[in-house]
Amino acid sequence: MQTQIEARAAPAVHAEQATSVRWRIFGVVFLITLVNLVDRISLSIAMPTIAKEFALSPAMQGLVLSSFFWSYALLQIPGGWLIDRFGPRRVVAAATVLWGLFQTLLGFASGGLSMLFLRVGLGGAEAPLFPAGSKLNALWLSRHERARGAVLMDAGSPLGAAIGGLAISNLILIFGSWRMAFIAAGLATIACGWLAWRYLRDDPAKHPGVNAAELDHIRGGAPSLASASAGGDIDEPAFPVRSAVAMCVGRMSWAMIFFGLLTWGPSYLTQARGLSLQQIGTSTFFIFLSGALGSLAGGFLCDALCNHGFSRGKVVKGMITVSGLTTLAVFWTLPSITSAVMAVAVLCGAAFVLMWGSLYWSLPSLLASPRRVGLLGACMNCAGSIGGISIPLITGFILQRTGSFDVVLQFYSACALVYIVGSIAIDLRRTH
Repeated sequence: MQTQIEARAAPAVHAEQATSVRWRIFGVVFLITLVNLVDRISLSIAMPTIAKEFALSPAMQGLVLSSFFWSYALLQIPGGWLIDRFGPRRVVAAATVLWGLFQTLLGFASGGLSMLFLRVGLGGAEAPLFPAGSKLNALWLSRHERARGAVLMDAGSPLGAAIGGLAISNLILIFGSWRMAFIAAGLATIACGWLAWRYLRDDPAKHPGVNAAELDHIRGGAPSLASASAGGDIDEPAFPVRSAVAMCVGRMSWAMIFFGLLTWGPSYLTQARGLSLQQIGTSTFFIFLSGALGSLAGGFLCDALCNHGFSRGKVVKGMITVSGLTTLAVFWTLPSITSAVMAVAVLCGAAFVLMWGSLYWSLPSLLASPRRVGLLGACMNCAGSIGGISIPLITGFILQRTGSFDVVLQFYSACALVYIVGSIAIDLRRTH
């Protein structure tokens, strides 16, 4: 009788459905990433009003706007070290609260200089977020899910850029003050920091909502990455240097294209295409919304192909190559397109495919040993930040010398070519 009862009970154990906490974890990461971009672009939206109030010269405006990236780039690698040392949960929660505080304090700025220093603080506080997301990707997702996790995290960037302008401008209209808009955004960010601490965990085994089936799915029979990152063979190479350099070069070139669109896209639509302010807002929204959808679609397509037996390395490199080739073709041919509507539509398509570059965030967990995923992710994001710092300056220099966006678009095509070459040079034949 006991044997019969055990036999009947056994199927229930094997039929246990895996929980989906890992995707709720990345839902939280997506939300924080979106808020990250809203806070980041808030000053750009409010700058015309702020410049009048503080009597800021164009040069000072540019200095304040670029100051965010100084500390953001400088603190990428220290942030990655903190993530590997203390875990992503503590770092993400603390960083989110800290940059929310800086965003709130921006509402009390008394002039351009105080705003510059607060933006430097904001950039430094935001620095660890994406490396921490890469670490969570390695800790929480199985190998065949990491592409989706990477793009879910990175999709918050274009979506934040798409809705950030609408959100901040509406807050300014509601409160009648850019100061109250900044304070409201900062307080919302601090609340997200509490959410990160409340829900994120460094080890799936320590999350109360994860059942045994999901834990087994995440690990796939392998030892816990959280445990491996704390110890491991000290002789194990942290990551292949050549591939790491190629990855950083490719990411920097990709970032130059993305931040070129983000910073100079509205000016291009005004000066080269003759769009009104309202048309620019609508066009920018759809361009970056297309990017967000492309980021998500790219991740699901990558995982679907891998689940059907294709090599992950070949799929990732193939999709990134298509992304680069399409972007190159768009920027090279854009000057020949006479219709403004068609130009915006083509840019929407380019943004959709460009954001397949979000797959880059799956690379650190493939290339690096578990204990160095955060560091490699930080190196990659640092390279992207250098691209973010340089492209507004390079674009402005080209426009000042030539007075033509056609030359700018040719330069962006060259960036796309380097993006392709750097991505192809990454060796994914041996992965972690």
